[in-house]
Amino acid sequence: MRNPTAAGAASELAELVLPWLPPPDLAVAACASRALRAATSAVTARRAADSSRGLEAVSVPFDNPIDSKPYAYFLYTPFSLIHPAASAHAQPWGCTRARPPCPTWPRPDLGLPSAGCACAEGECGGAGCACADPEAETADASRAGMGTLRECGGAGCACADPEAETADASRAGMGTLRECGDGCACGPSCENRRTQRGVTVQLRVVRHLKKGWGLHAAQVLRRAQFVCEYAGEFLTTEEAQRRQRLYDELASAGKLSPALLVIREHLPSGRSCMRVNIDATRVGNVARFINHSCDGGNLQPVLVRSSGSLIPRLCLFAARDIVEGEELCFSYGDARVRPKGLPCFCGSSCCPGVLPAEET
Repeated sequence: MRNPTAAGAASELAELVLPWLPPPDLAVAACASRALRAATSAVTARRAADSSRGLEAVSVPFDNPIDSKPYAYFLYTPFSLIHPAASAHAQPWGCTRARPPCPTWPRPDLGLPSAGCACAEGECGGAGCACADPEAETADASRAGMGTLRECGGAGCACADPEAETADASRAGMGTLRECGDGCACGPSCENRRTQRGVTVQLRVVRHLKKGWGLHAAQVLRRAQFVCEYAGEFLTTEEAQRRQRLYDELASAGKLSPALLVIREHLPSGRSCMRVNIDATRVGNVARFINHSCDGGNLQPVLVRSSGSLIPRLCLFAARDIVEGEELCFSYGDARVRPKGLPCFCGSSCCPGVLPAEET
């Protein structure tokens, strides 16, 4: 006769342990008993239902019409990290109990000087707003086709730039934005924090025959609508170069799909270049699934600076109206094309057949 107490204890144990296991260990656990096989199947189904692990306001499911792979395993972060916390090295995924979305504001303390406007919630006002940056109009964001636009805020925020609010977001000029930062008195509902609330649109991760996983719109997206941040680990140039060499070796053997993005921005003086390295290969968000398109794609990359922060974030906006089901793509850049580089399957008329590669 089945012992209900023992069965309940086994179920509780499975709930506590199985969501922490990576796929290989989960497969081993499934072989232990019929009960564990059923429990691991349930965990797998819940993982496939939400790639964001419950850390975004909306779930982003996997959809695989190609093969039997139910999901891609990685560690999730809604925002980029300099030094991933201990929790980023292991996360539960596939729990029965739903987890509340992880707030994307305020951002983790990056140890940088705090600055911002001293405005009340929803009433940012005055010419002394520290979020305003008169030099932003001359910043040349040359990476990945990013142009120049100064926009600081929205309705009701004194950090707003009235001219920027009417700018056409689909043009290549939309390259930089200014937002309120953690040092500003306004809270997360301020309209000048539109990229700081994580993913709020319906998306889906779809398996492709040649490309692997790709991110698709699961709703109509309007031009200039914020889609997601490209989140991962902020790396030093030395560490980025070390990882890139390793990733190139693994990718050429078909063992890895790297997601290390290098952003170069020429500063207003024109004499120096700021480099930002974001690696979403192991720790990242749904943006890691966005594929490259040689024709520029339907997403516009934008460098977003928050008041008081020296490190810009890379955010992606709809470059035009996007229909439901359409794959989301952007250009990884026009860096050198290596004869032995990874193949590109974007299918655009200007595609050279090889993905662009960074000079690291």
